[in-house]
Amino acid sequence: MASIDGLPPLREVINTHELFAKKALGQNFLLDLNLTSKIARQAGDLANSDVLEVGPGPGGLTRALLHEGARRVVAIEQDERCLPALAEVSAHYGDKLEVLQGDALKIDPLAHLSAPIRIVSNLPYNVGTELLTRWLSPPEWPPFWQSLTLMFQKEVAQRIVAQPRTKAYGRLSILAQWRCEARIVMEIPPAAFTPPPKVTSAVVHLERLDQPRFQADAKTLSRVVAQAFNQRRKMLRASLKGIAPDLEDRLLAADIKPTQRAEEIGLEQFCKLSELIGK
Repeated sequence: MASIDGLPPLREVINTHELFAKKALGQNFLLDLNLTSKIARQAGDLANSDVLEVGPGPGGLTRALLHEGARRVVAIEQDERCLPALAEVSAHYGDKLEVLQGDALKIDPLAHLSAPIRIVSNLPYNVGTELLTRWLSPPEWPPFWQSLTLMFQKEVAQRIVAQPRTKAYGRLSILAQWRCEARIVMEIPPAAFTPPPKVTSAVVHLERLDQPRFQADAKTLSRVVAQAFNQRRKMLRASLKGIAPDLEDRLLAADIKPTQRAEEIGLEQFCKLSELIGK
């Protein structure tokens, strides 16, 4: 595959530095630089934004972000083997790339970033959902980021954008859609990766809203939704048992029948119920 920026093709980079993907780190490298450029473009105009990337690996998406004009990229990489390859990218692009070595679940990158900030990542499979949940649940809203453009297994991406009365609809759907515009912007087949995963991947773009769609306390909403979907096959009067006194009265006040199940309840109703339970 030809280079987009004068640096060696990614397959050559991987061979030079012996960067063979580690399953334990959830690594699947995307080697097509045209494809990584397409992902970078889904994040919008990057010229006036700092970009946070988690799990850059050999630097395919990193290079695409810089080539597409990102003001600056801060990349968090746990695998020390990838650091020399990323150092070559940094040398090529000057001070526009900073690499932080360590676990993205433990590193706070904010001291290294300037607003506005966009997060763009081919997330490692083993930490992707947890990172997304953290980014969607900060202590204060709006968060430090403007948008998230993230690659997941297609099944996870579908859960983020799912609507009520579908199998994919659940806690992640509500968490994402309460305070963001969320949409799947592209799908990527297993053959595009090295090694090929067993599942199709998809890129989701989430644009933050300045205010949540409906009033609700974040902690209460999260608790209500988690308990409701933890036993999604049960009626709400059973799955939410013990969460509040006079539960059935509160369900009815939120326009919810006690015999309904979690997957039948829309975002606005869950927010209304969480407000009633919080009181």
